[in-house]
Amino acid sequence: MESIRELYKIGKGPSSSHTMGPEKICKNVLLKYQGDRYKVILYGSLAFTGKGHLTDKIIKEILPNCEVEFSFDKKVEHPNTMDVYIYKNNSLIAEERYYSIGGGSILRKGDKLEELKSIYPHKNFEEIKNYCIKNNLRLYEYVYKFEDNKIKDYLLTVWQTMKESIHLGLHTEGNLPGPLEVKRKARSLLYNQSQKNSIELRLVSAYAYAVSEVNASGGTVVTAPTCGAAGVLPSVLYYLMDIQKYPEARIIDALATAGLVGNVVKYNASISGAEAGCQAEIGTACSMAASAHSELTNGKIDNIEYAAEIALEHHLGLTCDPVLGYVQIPCIERNAVAAHRAINASELSYLLMGTRKVSFDTVVQTMKETGYDLNSNYRETSLGGLAKNFKK
Repeated sequence: MESIRELYKIGKGPSSSHTMGPEKICKNVLLKYQGDRYKVILYGSLAFTGKGHLTDKIIKEILPNCEVEFSFDKKVEHPNTMDVYIYKNNSLIAEERYYSIGGGSILRKGDKLEELKSIYPHKNFEEIKNYCIKNNLRLYEYVYKFEDNKIKDYLLTVWQTMKESIHLGLHTEGNLPGPLEVKRKARSLLYNQSQKNSIELRLVSAYAYAVSEVNASGGTVVTAPTCGAAGVLPSVLYYLMDIQKYPEARIIDALATAGLVGNVVKYNASISGAEAGCQAEIGTACSMAASAHSELTNGKIDNIEYAAEIALEHHLGLTCDPVLGYVQIPCIERNAVAAHRAINASELSYLLMGTRKVSFDTVVQTMKETGYDLNSNYRETSLGGLAKNFKK
């Protein structure tokens, strides 16, 4: 598995696969070629939801004098496929095909995934758990053992960025960009003093909405594991720090544990909504947040695994159907719901420990198979589900 730096990426929303990935592709092209004009053709999910995800906007910001076309031919080898044509003096000098493979990561056609960057010797949670038990390590200590000596500094930067996203979202009002005219709700949630709702429900929801609304506006967020699911983990951690007073050093430890859990999913299944539906994004984010919560409130490796398993298991089959291709409906609300489900999964794992029958690795494998069995209309194309039936 790769470093958790490759999971926690800092960049512009609203989508790690549809904005951060294409942005990185365009920058790679500029490093290789000196063209005077460019043409980009987007396929699959990049085409079907590219407008709502601001894909064409970010491409034109990076590549000068660039024409962007959308192809709705489904017959491509990857759901996030992008062709780049480079011209100079009116002549085509090169063409490249790239894939945005999720979480802001990219792959050039003909290249192999750079497994040489793998820094962890184990491939699934069971192997990691056995190693930790044998060597008397906590999961975050396992991360620190195999990452470089600056990983804590990087995680601190990740945490600072998450907090900045929350603060910005909580202090911004008005409507989100786009034709849906979705009203920002984070600030109103923060100050809603209705006695019918618990403080935890109100605040965790406000924090999740805050990050998700910043993301939907094209602001800076941390992929956790993606932009579309960026509000789940920080909302849970911010609540634990702000209300339950966990120190920042322990928050960093929890981020390390959550990153490891996300890495297991990324390596063995997928974190891309275009590949495996929203279960891969929100489901993984919920699993990461549940493991972080369990790390702080319990710390036992079996409880952490059980919390992560419950969280992912109960997102199996979740479709990715953003209305009009915008990461707003139902995406923002899903971040808040998943944040609460993560807390519930962590608490339930403590109550039911000793009765567990299903391993985390089994659920990860099941999620992968379920995602690949989903009809393509339910994998970030906006051609099915809520996106199809929604009427403004």
